[in-house]
Amino acid sequence: MHSVLRRACTWLLTIAPILTNGASLEKVTSDFGPNPRNVGFYIYVPDKLAANPPILVNPHWCHGDARACYSGSQYATLASKYGFIVIYPDSPNTADKCWDVSSNATLTHDAGGDSLGIASMVRWTLDKYKGDPKRVFVTGVSSGAMMTSLLLGAYPDLFAAGSAFAGVPYGCFAGNGYGVWSDACATGKVKKTGAEWASMVKAGYPGYTGWRPKLQIFHGTRDEVLNYTNFEEEIKEWVTVFGFSETPTSTTPNTPVSGWTKYVYGSNDWFEAYSAAGVSHNIQNQEATAMEWFDLTCTGDGCFEWGQGGPTAE
Repeated sequence: MHSVLRRACTWLLTIAPILTNGASLEKVTSDFGPNPRNVGFYIYVPDKLAANPPILVNPHWCHGDARACYSGSQYATLASKYGFIVIYPDSPNTADKCWDVSSNATLTHDAGGDSLGIASMVRWTLDKYKGDPKRVFVTGVSSGAMMTSLLLGAYPDLFAAGSAFAGVPYGCFAGNGYGVWSDACATGKVKKTGAEWASMVKAGYPGYTGWRPKLQIFHGTRDEVLNYTNFEEEIKEWVTVFGFSETPTSTTPNTPVSGWTKYVYGSNDWFEAYSAAGVSHNIQNQEATAMEWFDLTCTGDGCFEWGQGGPTAE
């Protein structure tokens, strides 16, 4: 896509997981279900799985790919420690490897686009490895963060929680095509009321009245690729979806790192927004914070799962 975004994400390639077992990243080439856009399917299954293992989906950034995402975080190492499975989807967009977060198909439940291919990966993995359907999570950076929010909006029945780093509101890139880059959204010119944003999320799964997954978002105040305004718009969007006030219920400075501020909205710590002062699009992935949010270190009974706590859809 854009050279600025390419430079902003190359730092991720220098961080490699330290694996000491025999498990490795594998490409799934068999039929795993509806995949109209031919999204690539890579998976990391640790040598020792937990009983009914949780699943973490980790979509990559623009100009990245599944292998770069695998080597760009510690999730594979953590999967080996705690016994969960990691799915690394690979964008079919060869031009810039950004995700389809624009087409009406991808923005709509089971209608097509990249999101349907990813949903099929999750369903296949749940079936093949006897995974826990109530403990499916998603996290990503940049374009991967956009896909994270999209999957929570269009597939709230499939995901229990998401963690999005430097993304945009659900539907902000909506356009006519599978690879639309919205300069208006990226530069912070797309602004809506909370109700307008929430109507887009709810249109992602028409008629859905069930439980909504929880979400945490992170954004740098000096993001030069996806303007910080998107962070403020995301807050408006999701507090309205959840039925929360736009006024935080708590504010905690210097967490999880110095200079970052955590805002919590609503009850049960269901929506968190982290503002990273002075941070560019090269926002640091906070695996420990995401792992705690998903409760992925829990390997026994009483772990956080889909349907537990939080508000339901209207």
